[in-house]
Amino acid sequence: MPLNPLPEIATIMQAAAPPGSGPEPAIGDVATRRSNTAALFTALASSMEVPTDVEVRHYDLTVADGTVLPLTWYEPTTAGRTASAAMLYLHGGGMIVGLEQTAPVYDVAVQQYVSRSGVPALVVDYRVAPEHPDPTPVEDCYAALQWLVAHAAELKVDAARVAVGGDSAGGGLAAGVALLARDRGGPQIALQLLIYPMLDDRTVVPDPQLPPEFLVWSYDDNVTGWGALLGGASGTADVSPYAAPARAADLAGLPPAYIDVGDLDIFRDEDIDYARRLLAAGVPTELHVFPGCPHGFEMIAVDLLVSRQALDNRVRRLAAL
Repeated sequence: MPLNPLPEIATIMQAAAPPGSGPEPAIGDVATRRSNTAALFTALASSMEVPTDVEVRHYDLTVADGTVLPLTWYEPTTAGRTASAAMLYLHGGGMIVGLEQTAPVYDVAVQQYVSRSGVPALVVDYRVAPEHPDPTPVEDCYAALQWLVAHAAELKVDAARVAVGGDSAGGGLAAGVALLARDRGGPQIALQLLIYPMLDDRTVVPDPQLPPEFLVWSYDDNVTGWGALLGGASGTADVSPYAAPARAADLAGLPPAYIDVGDLDIFRDEDIDYARRLLAAGVPTELHVFPGCPHGFEMIAVDLLVSRQALDNRVRRLAAL
């Protein structure tokens, strides 16, 4: 029997995209997905409240191949701030959509996390597939973590209290960065904040419990995103665990984790399984599954109680660092 969305979320989604409004882009059509995402995120940002107590600064990160990546630093305007925890936040976009399309939402969302938690955050404009396939995205994100720790004194950051977080593809990249940091001997990570993370390239078979009309990120989208990132290796035994963390054989020694996901999200089962495996490996893990909620629910319906609960949970973990 199919699961149903919360009535308020169903109403919002049906109003935004009424049945028959247009076909979904074909598998492999990255350009249309980028265009659709840009339009959606511009609309979503219009309903978001911008905090007035966050300062924004810009830096550059030069990575190993000489590419310069833009960094944005969000910091509370608290006078006399001393060394605090910090977060590297990695934006979503299915591995194929960059900040060029998603910045209207993430600029506000990250400011809200900073304002509410008091924890400053760094956002990196990492490169995306298919122009930049694996391992470029996760290596860009790992380089941003290294930069944050290297500049901890300048940024008034306690390098022992740095979190890595993100949503969707950004959540998957955050998990990949945590694995890289463990396997390369650092930097130390105090928390991995994984918001409906994209972890497993093998999630391609539709679940009959999930009504297609309420899948914000569909199975066709998933095939497209993983195919762009991994090419012909997607779905085979040749996939790196740093690209698809669900592939990691050993999760021991990873930092404490927070994971949340809606039950109408195609990532639900892979996220629950990752949380279970983290717990089995001795990693302190907090998991929330929100009934009736699709992918990105707290961005779609910002005023719902469940959206506020999810944000409260995330802020609570950040503020406790």
